[in-house]
Amino acid sequence: MLTLSKPGAKKLAVIAHDLAMTALAILFVFSVRFENWALEERMRYLPTILPVFVAYAGCVYWFFQLYRSKWRFASLPDLSNIVRAVTILALTLLVADYVIVAPNLYGNFYFGKITIALYWIVQNALLGGPRLAYRYFKYSRSKHNAAREARLPALLLGRAVDVEVVIRAMEAGTMGRLRPAGILSPRGDDLGQSIRGVPVLGLLSQMETVASEASDRGEAFRRIVATPSALLPESEPDKWLAGTRKLAIPISRLDSLGEGLRGSELAPLEIEDLLVRPTISIDRDRLGGFLKDKRVIVTGGGGSIGSEICLRCAAFGAAEILVVESSEPALFHVTEALAAQGLPVRVTGAIADVRDQARINPLFRAFAPDIVIHAAALKHVPYLEADWGEGIKTNVFGSVAVTEAAIAAGASIFVMISTDKAIEPVSMLGATKRFAEMYAQARDAEFAGGASGMRLVAVRFGNVLGSVGSVVPKFKAQIERGGPVTVTSPDMIRYFMTIREACDLVLTAASHAGAASGVQGEDEQGQGGQGEDGQERAAVYVLKMGQPLKIVDLAERMIRLAGYEPGLDIEIAFTGVRPGERLNEILFAKDEPMAETGLDGVMAAKPIFAGRARMQGWLDRLARAVAADDRVAAEAVLSEAIPDFSRRQQPDAPAQPASPAAGASPH
Repeated sequence: MLTLSKPGAKKLAVIAHDLAMTALAILFVFSVRFENWALEERMRYLPTILPVFVAYAGCVYWFFQLYRSKWRFASLPDLSNIVRAVTILALTLLVADYVIVAPNLYGNFYFGKITIALYWIVQNALLGGPRLAYRYFKYSRSKHNAAREARLPALLLGRAVDVEVVIRAMEAGTMGRLRPAGILSPRGDDLGQSIRGVPVLGLLSQMETVASEASDRGEAFRRIVATPSALLPESEPDKWLAGTRKLAIPISRLDSLGEGLRGSELAPLEIEDLLVRPTISIDRDRLGGFLKDKRVIVTGGGGSIGSEICLRCAAFGAAEILVVESSEPALFHVTEALAAQGLPVRVTGAIADVRDQARINPLFRAFAPDIVIHAAALKHVPYLEADWGEGIKTNVFGSVAVTEAAIAAGASIFVMISTDKAIEPVSMLGATKRFAEMYAQARDAEFAGGASGMRLVAVRFGNVLGSVGSVVPKFKAQIERGGPVTVTSPDMIRYFMTIREACDLVLTAASHAGAASGVQGEDEQGQGGQGEDGQERAAVYVLKMGQPLKIVDLAERMIRLAGYEPGLDIEIAFTGVRPGERLNEILFAKDEPMAETGLDGVMAAKPIFAGRARMQGWLDRLARAVAADDRVAAEAVLSEAIPDFSRRQQPDAPAQPASPAAGASPH
């Protein structure tokens, strides 16, 4: 016995409705337009004409996709499709009536112009009316249910177009127990208006007054929700945020807006959300196409960058994610965070050290990844200056182990997270990451023009706000203690990005690598060349990080955002530049050509690299130097492989691990 699924039955019901409404429209128009003998004569021919016309109408409706959208989301584009379909039907009747029926068969006009015009109006109403009525019914019911369950009145911040999306989500009950109780806008022309029945109570600068008045009325706000437009520079978020601190009301932000907005999109508003330029627009369709149904391995998946990459891969449709992490608590945290998203992705966690090749190889082979993202690394400059051997073991030999495991497992794309400190490096962190980049370049060049088409690339970017050990949490803790806020130098300058933006751009660069063609690498040191098709093959990507920011300016702004005055309420103390640090970071080396990728926020670099044979010779010497605890020998190898590294200033004494966030944040 044939049974239909629920969606299939609903679609059949919609088709039956539209065909019935088509027949009803013709009958209704005839009964209104004609009477007596004229109506009887036309009704005599109708059983022959109507079935053919209804079948034809069904084909027209199918062509204009009237059955693809759900009635509860009926909108102007759906009504536009209905109008176009009905217009085609009316024109068909007009042509048939004037060209075929009147001169050849009937001897007179069967429909007539007035009847066809009336049919056009009635048919649009019979097809569009029920859809709008059904949407209003579902909207009213969900709004009633949401209002009955909602207990937390929320004050919404932002422009009308952003706030309207949030209100609809609250009415649909997808934003938890929040209900819209008022709006503050950055634009004066919104004052006195209401959006979906929610009044605009004032400007953002009037937050304290509006909140106090609501509290006096016994309708105090329980949550403040900031849309993206409320955080733009022209909305002056510094000023209104300072006003909210006296209110003691939780403040949440929304990263993005769109259909299907859910409460899980809400996140606490952090100071770092206000510290950097507006984020680059991400091509979500591109990332969705790149990651959909893919099997992804993320090493270092419990770290700040690794965990966010896992979440973004899940959000963009990855089928399965293997999180490789050496820290059990970090692994537990990220797998729980992924499970809480409720997304249709299978998540597996594995405790493993990337330096353990005997563990990594079978783990990768068993999972058979499409994409490997290598985020595991040691990244704090002071610690790597002191424990240089551990830096080489993880950042060099660990990266080599993961690279080879990805190749052996048949991955299509390998992406290594690198750093802007790899450019003309002056620290062990920069040198070890640049060496790992070169190894990936050498292996990538071997696949250029090959049948497998595997890509191995590195992605460089600067400091990430809010990551573990970064400068922002350090400053926040120092401000909470009453100061002082410690900065290494008044001239220290860094580039900054948010974690979300950095991870989205890493995936964007990976998608570009997957679509790029290759160049042949050289056996000796060189810049590579071009592939058989003559197209450039980028192996190192650099994220655009906007304008650099002075660390002391960042500290002063954070102090002011906390409601204090720098130098008066909280002092700023300068502690001196640490070994391995430089005052200014750079994006490209002097001898490193830059190329545009055509993608917003992503550039390509073409640094020199060596062939695999030379890389292996350096690796063997590095292994012996680490085993002998011979730092001089290790740095000699790195200087030979990376000529820019030989110009670094050596510290007079062994570096001591200082607080890594005292000057600039690592990844």
